Amino acid sequence: MDHAHRQHRPHRPHPSAPSVDGDGLARGTSATWLGHATTLIEREDVRFLTDPLLRGRFLHVRRRAAPLHARDLPPIDAVLISHLHWDHFDLPSLRQIGEDVPIVVPAGAGAFARGAGLRHVEELPTGRELVVRGVPVTAVPADHSGFRPPAGPTAHASGYLIGASRSVYFAGDTGFFDGMSDLRGQVDTALLPVGGWGPTLRGGHLDPLQAAQALALIAPRAARPIHWGTYWPTGYPLTARFHTPGRAFAAWASRLVPEIDAHSWSVGSVVATAGAATDGVARREAG
Repeated sequence: MDHAHRQHRPHRPHPSAPSVDGDGLARGTSATWLGHATTLIEREDVRFLTDPLLRGRFLHVRRRAAPLHARDLPPIDAVLISHLHWDHFDLPSLRQIGEDVPIVVPAGAGAFARGAGLRHVEELPTGRELVVRGVPVTAVPADHSGFRPPAGPTAHASGYLIGASRSVYFAGDTGFFDGMSDLRGQVDTALLPVGGWGPTLRGGHLDPLQAAQALALIAPRAARPIHWGTYWPTGYPLTARFHTPGRAFAAWASRLVPEIDAHSWSVGSVVATAGAATDGVARREAG
């Protein structure tokens, strides 16, 4: 994915993006949680936005965390979509990001995205890689339904590794599966889902204990919980399933994998991520 042909957009620093200098850390290399599965991943000066959900409400579900607006975001180099569920592939939010921003989708989702009017769409099958301004992005498996209710289509569900080595792992939405061990040795920081947006959690999702168990397979340096504490259905009182998954994940992780820097955080928090973004990589493999 070569951005050399794209219109230049002036740099606007993001107020919460850190500049980190230290052993093994690259300047501006970080991940910011913006709520639910929406994260801003910065690898030096390259910015990725995952599963953007910017609205105060979708369907019957309301945002209960601090509001998020497209105007608050820095320029985005690529959007990464994990699957086609309403809370991960939100067309109004994608249109707010800007028509010139490339959107990377799992295998089988491209036709739907283009049919919805999105112009710069690229399918990335599991196990394949593309490069955004020198930063490699690899699609990795997820154990989750890719069906878009109520009538489809059905596409794959994916996670993503961002970076050539000591990557950021954005898991998207997934259940626990043994193949997570294939990521061992590749991940610096894991962004793992630990909850949902309602009073129940169905199959194909990680709960806090399972997310901590996944850390034992992946063995990242650091981990932070996502996909919790942001949206909740109207008409339902907020319960512990809204408030506590992050803390529960951190507690389980401290017991099962105390060597991993695994903590809860709040919407708007930032974690510095180690490792160079490119390691000199200048290749592209997609399609």
